[in-house]
Amino acid sequence: MTRFMGTETEYGIATPTHPEVSPIVTSTHAVVAYAAMNTGARSRWDYEDEHPLKDARGYDLKRYKTVPIVEPDAIGVANVVTSNGARFYVDHAHPEYASPEASNAWDAMIYDAAGDHILNQAAAEIQDLYDQDISVLFRHDPCPPIKIYKNNVDGKGASYGSHENYQYSRKTDFEVLTQAILPFFVTRQIIIGAGRVGIGETGEIDGFQISQRADYFFQEVSLETTLNRGIVNSRDEPHANAVHYCRLHTIIGDANMSQYSNFLKMGMTKLVIDAVEAGVDFSDLKLKDSVAELKAVSHDPTLQHKVALVDGRALSALEMQRIYLGRVKAEDDIDQKVIDLWGEILDDLERDPLSTADRLDWTAKYALIQRYVARGLSMGDPKIKLIDLQYADIDPAKSLYHALVRSGRMKTLVSADVIEQAAQLPPEDSRAYFRGMISARFGENVVASSWQTVIVNTGDKVAKIGIDNVRGFTRNEIGDIFDKAETIDDVIQALDKPGNEGLVQYVRR
Repeated sequence: MTRFMGTETEYGIATPTHPEVSPIVTSTHAVVAYAAMNTGARSRWDYEDEHPLKDARGYDLKRYKTVPIVEPDAIGVANVVTSNGARFYVDHAHPEYASPEASNAWDAMIYDAAGDHILNQAAAEIQDLYDQDISVLFRHDPCPPIKIYKNNVDGKGASYGSHENYQYSRKTDFEVLTQAILPFFVTRQIIIGAGRVGIGETGEIDGFQISQRADYFFQEVSLETTLNRGIVNSRDEPHANAVHYCRLHTIIGDANMSQYSNFLKMGMTKLVIDAVEAGVDFSDLKLKDSVAELKAVSHDPTLQHKVALVDGRALSALEMQRIYLGRVKAEDDIDQKVIDLWGEILDDLERDPLSTADRLDWTAKYALIQRYVARGLSMGDPKIKLIDLQYADIDPAKSLYHALVRSGRMKTLVSADVIEQAAQLPPEDSRAYFRGMISARFGENVVASSWQTVIVNTGDKVAKIGIDNVRGFTRNEIGDIFDKAETIDDVIQALDKPGNEGLVQYVRR
């Protein structure tokens, strides 16, 4: 099966000139400002198919007795569906970008980076409005200029997420998948870690570690995403036909600036899930204490630590990753690219971790820091911590990551033009195409959206369009509808025809 995937990134947000302003308020400004300058489709989110407390292990801690209805501009919950089929909204005290459904790791990497472009557009619009000082139009003070960071820690003990999502078959045994993927998640951080200054939840111990998120996990498996986090998240919310599909909601990864790290993160994980569903046995890799080893691997940038397996063996994270690499199989050219790059990176990490500083986030950051330590700065020096933060600044003019790219010291896989295009246009081979085109062409008619539905108002009726099929509603299937449609009614009429019974439901005539 095509393994559709995507990412969810909670960005760090700050207002350096006005530190007293709530990030909930500034995050709301970011979403609304972007919506106003682009699609204008500030539609509310349709929560009817949301089940965040349904557990893959067989129980459901229902949150709502009725479906909540939240206005799209409301403080703390502002929401917009972007023209590329993504969701940009406020999650707690962060602006969050949930990428559109991609059919492969290459596209998923590109659409993840498109989120940075969208957030930069929002920040630029806020800066422009602030400079114009048109508070009279808003009837409140304008939002002060914002800074956006693609990181996972605030330096005060809090961690915010960078999640991945992978569709898999409902026939796949969740326990088998869990046991196969736990050791992989514990050890893949040597490739996809973003690097962090400080050890411990509050960074109370001076030092450098591989992962931003490792210190914030306390169980092997858990439904929780903010407290008592599990390395494997057990949420059973497929955002698709629940009879046939599940979604592996992965919360253990870091937010990556590196295109290599992002491509490998999703490509490697996809291949391991493929192997599990093909019947490959990973039970011999079970760890004695996955939570302890997660932290131990992260705390050792020399990559010498050996994880303890239940069968008595002790293997390094490099050795564990080589075993996984040896058991996966490529089904297409993108899979093969992942496998080749996976092997190349492992070879280079084994030879010298810093030899990957031109491709991986944690080693790029570590190489920068080592230069300052060599000049006499301690790991606890505020300047070292500032490097950690500035690396994750998404503003190309301010970001250390982007400075490395400009100087040729950090490699990329795609150009800025490709990413900018992905911020505007949806993938053509998933249902995100339909969601994005509706938002771009007829955003003013969109009442509400979700991953599985789009609700539109044509003036005399409200229609709910079901898009359960992730592989449907593609450019090949419905592109001609948008090519010909002049109004939202044209789209509804083209969809509501014999053979599509049940696709369009009229909520109100």
